[in-house]
Amino acid sequence: MIPTDLDWCRGQDAADPLAHCRDRFDLPEGVIYLDGNSLGPLPKGVAERVQKVIAHEWRNDLIKSWNTADWVNLPTRVGAKIAPLVGAGAHQVVMADSTSVNLFKVAAAACKLNPGRTEILSEPGNFPTDLYMMQGLTDFLGPDYKLRTVPRGEIGDAIDENTAVVLLTHVHYVTADMYDMKAMTELAHENGALMAWDLSHSAGAVPLELATSGADFAVGCGYKYLNGGPGAPAFVYVADKHLKTARQPLSGWFGHKAPFEFVDDFDPADDVRRMLVGTPPVIGASALDAALDAFNGADMETIRRKSVALGDLFIALSRERLARFGYKVVTPENPRIRGSHVSLKGDNGYAVMQALIDRGVIGDFRAPDHMRFGFTPLYLGFEDVYRAVEILEDILETEAWRDPKYSARGAVT
Repeated sequence: MIPTDLDWCRGQDAADPLAHCRDRFDLPEGVIYLDGNSLGPLPKGVAERVQKVIAHEWRNDLIKSWNTADWVNLPTRVGAKIAPLVGAGAHQVVMADSTSVNLFKVAAAACKLNPGRTEILSEPGNFPTDLYMMQGLTDFLGPDYKLRTVPRGEIGDAIDENTAVVLLTHVHYVTADMYDMKAMTELAHENGALMAWDLSHSAGAVPLELATSGADFAVGCGYKYLNGGPGAPAFVYVADKHLKTARQPLSGWFGHKAPFEFVDDFDPADDVRRMLVGTPPVIGASALDAALDAFNGADMETIRRKSVALGDLFIALSRERLARFGYKVVTPENPRIRGSHVSLKGDNGYAVMQALIDRGVIGDFRAPDHMRFGFTPLYLGFEDVYRAVEILEDILETEAWRDPKYSARGAVT
């Protein structure tokens, strides 16, 4: 059983091989930030990079910066930085658009690669945008196509001769349940389906092996564990075997083989750039590019070991201190099937979370009754976790959450 005393936590922090990485982030004083699974904090160097883009590259060099600052290659350059974090080759990943748009693109490409099959398979309770985009795609493709959802424990048995693509989120956004990527991908392939993964709650937090798992496609978010800033561009992964054949429906000019020849007919790039659409958002892309430097020298296995230990500590402390208030851990205890956040379920979760935020411990709430706490090893310590649960216990003990101001719902929870 994991120790839960403060001295042990301080000892772990003193021996932490990632402790120096905390200095790579511009964290607000007095805040314990447990919401990097939703929006990563500001890495140092990002503000300076953005200022350079605005004040020098844009203001002074103007349109010349597409060449002099190499803006035109930001999608592949940022993709190459993301690639080792997700177990892919630099040539297989490109920064592009948003997660939602990329989901539409890869699922459409998978359907086209798998003709005669008209079903997209996913699970109920997947992140809403995944399901919404698939509903929109199947409506667009016509009445023969449909989205089918089955409980996660039944996915394997549900893949059949009608399944064109299985689309799953690797780490569930609420419970943090984590799929065995290789096993599920193999199961899809054995039944003739293609496999697409949403890595939004995985990339930068858990080791991934996209290439060796056999995944056909994957998409991911730039603003969660990758710390690229609010609304940061997302990314797309394409397996080698599909790089020259995958056709996505949004055939924009940056996906063209030679965009600056300005010809009328679309001819897709013969590499991962075929997943691009329009002009990249240079300022946001530059922020993400700089943010990824926070991972320099920090291998994913070391990050994962600390992530697991932080999660184990939080779960143990929650059982020890919060169970008497009716709060339950809904995240798997087994780290082999757990991502890098932990969710608690209990009454009045929204108000309790607002009171916790008011005390400087920032997590978030997901309807109807889950409080989420993310553990980002690059800047969080063991004492941070100890103090967070200590403050949460005090809020529940004193019923500070009953203050009416904590029940006022914001537009974003």
